[in-house]
Amino acid sequence: MARAATTADAFNAVAEPVRRDILDALADTERSVGEVVDALGLGQPQASKHLRVLREVGLVDVRDEGRRRLYRTNAQALRPIHEWVSRYERQWNERFDAVDTVLEELKESES
Repeated sequence: MARAATTADAFNAVAEPVRRDILDALADTERSVGEVVDALGLGQPQASKHLRVLREVGLVDVRDEGRRRLYRTNAQALRPIHEWVSRYERQWNERFDAVDTVLEELKESES
């Protein structure tokens, strides 16, 4: 089966670790391509390529400010990823709670 294009959807786009790093860099603030390059130690062409993919799937928005283009995350577009991961987060929390219960029982039995 052929692999889906990285621009097909948000899930494919974030499968690339560099794109996840870019999203992390944009999580709290807008940044220009140059600022992304500096923050992550990427080459400018590489950063531009990844930002283009993220923009095409809607995970980042861009606005012009004079001669600069500022990128920021699009939280609404990240929602499907959050909802998918949240299902697993609930499972992890339930398992951690079960481990905590067993540990507490062991502590009590040792006392």
